Amino acid sequence: MDTITLGFAPTRRSIFSAPDAIKYRSLTKTRLAELGVNIVDIDDINSEGLLYDDNDIPKIIEKFRAKKIDGLFFPHCNFGTEYAVARLAREMNLPVLIWGPRDESPDEKGIRLRDSQCGLFATGKVLRRFRVPFTYMTNCRLEDGEFKRGLDVFQRVCNIVKTFRSIRILQISTRPYDFLTTMCNEGELLEKFNIQLAPIPMTELSQMVQKVKDSDETKTALAFIKKNMDIKVTDEAAAATASLKVAMEKLAAQYHCNAIAIQCWNALQAEIGIMPCAANSLLTDEGIPVVCETDIHGAVTSLLMQAATLGEGRILFADWTVRHPHNENGELLQHCGPWPLSVARSKPALSKPLVFDYPGSVSAEAKPGKLTLARFDGDNGEYSLLLGKAQTIEGPYTLGTYVWIEVENWKRLEAKIVEGPYIHHCTGVYGDVAPALYEACKYLGIACDLYDNNEEEIKAYLRGE
Repeated sequence: MDTITLGFAPTRRSIFSAPDAIKYRSLTKTRLAELGVNIVDIDDINSEGLLYDDNDIPKIIEKFRAKKIDGLFFPHCNFGTEYAVARLAREMNLPVLIWGPRDESPDEKGIRLRDSQCGLFATGKVLRRFRVPFTYMTNCRLEDGEFKRGLDVFQRVCNIVKTFRSIRILQISTRPYDFLTTMCNEGELLEKFNIQLAPIPMTELSQMVQKVKDSDETKTALAFIKKNMDIKVTDEAAAATASLKVAMEKLAAQYHCNAIAIQCWNALQAEIGIMPCAANSLLTDEGIPVVCETDIHGAVTSLLMQAATLGEGRILFADWTVRHPHNENGELLQHCGPWPLSVARSKPALSKPLVFDYPGSVSAEAKPGKLTLARFDGDNGEYSLLLGKAQTIEGPYTLGTYVWIEVENWKRLEAKIVEGPYIHHCTGVYGDVAPALYEACKYLGIACDLYDNNEEEIKAYLRGE
C-alpha cells in the first residue's frame, strides 16, 4: 500500500479561544493517529503548534519540504487565519484539505469559543483569490463517518497527484503504423504536465532479453509462470516470456520509469518470436503497468488508476470491443492477454491470442465485481479524464483476457468514446475510486468527463452524505 504523508497545520485566529484551539489540535492529531494517517506536525514551530503568524510560514515550508509531504491538512481549530493558510498553500503547491470541527452551542452567557465553520467560509474564498485549488471536508465531528471518509479520499487524491507529477514512461519502439489512434504529443505532455517519455528502439529490448535469459531472475520468473499458469505453449516460449518480463523490468529501472508502453506487434515477434502479453501481465501484477500498442495516454491512465487505489489495486488495460448479445447496456472488455493474473476468475493459461499466431498471451476471464473505468486522453491541446463505474456480468466465452460489463447507459458512453477525445482503450480497477479521481482532476488541470452523468452524486459522496 502506498504511504501518503500530510503536512498537519492546524490554524486559529487571535480573537477566538486559543486554549480551545490547542485542545482541538490535540484531539484532531489523536484521531488521525487512530485512523493511521501519517502526518508531519508544526509542534516545534511555535509553543501552540498552530498556524496563525505569518512569520512562522518560512519555517513551516522548510520543515514540510524536508519531510517531503504529499498534501496539506488545515484543521480550523477555531476560526483560523485564512491568509496564512493561503500563503502557505500557494508556496507548497500541493493538494489542500480544509476542515473545521463542528462548533458547540454558545454557553449560558452567549459566548462562542471557535466559529470554525465561519472560518472555513473565509478560507475557501481566500484560497480562490490565491488561485489555490483545494478540497474541503464538511464541518463535522471527529467521530463522524464523513471525517474518516474525507481523509481516505484525500489521501487517494494526494497519491494520484503525486503520481501524475512524476510520470516517466518507458516507450518501447514507435506506435504501430496502423494505430494513429495511439499517437500522442510528447512535447505537449511534457510542457503541460511534466509527463516524460524514455523512448528506446526494439533492438535494445531484444538485446536485454538475450542478456538476462540465463539469469537467476529469469529462472525465478519462469518458475512462477509454471506454478501459476496452465502452460499451453512450448517450453521455449515460456522461457522467452520469463526473459522478456525480466528484460522490461530492468529497462524500466534503468530509465527510472514507473510504467511501460510497448509496440506489441509486429516488430517484437520478428525479434524474439512471442507476444509480450504474459510478460506485461506479470509486470502489471508487480505494480509496473504495461500497456499495449505504445499507448502513452493509456499508460498515464493506468498509473492514475493504480494510484487511486493507494497502490493496492491492479489495473486491467482493455479494449472496448463488442456489445453484449442480450444486454443493451452490456459490453465486452478484452485484450490479447495483458491483465494481471491476480484478477483472473480461475487459473489463467499461457497460450496464443485471438488474432496473432504467436505464443505468449494470457487467456482468462476476470473475476466478478464492481469496476471503475477511466481513460486519460486529449487532442487539439485539451485533455480530460473519461470516468465512470461498471458491474461485471455473465457473457459468452472469448479468447484473451476478458470480462463482460454493464454500465448505466451504454449509448451515452459509446457517444463519448466515438466523439472523443477518447479511443478504443480504457483502464479498469476493481472498486469505486471515481470520487478520488474526480476530486484529483482539479489539481491535475484536466477536465473530468463523467459518463454516468452523476456529478451531483459524486459531490454528495465527497460531502459525506
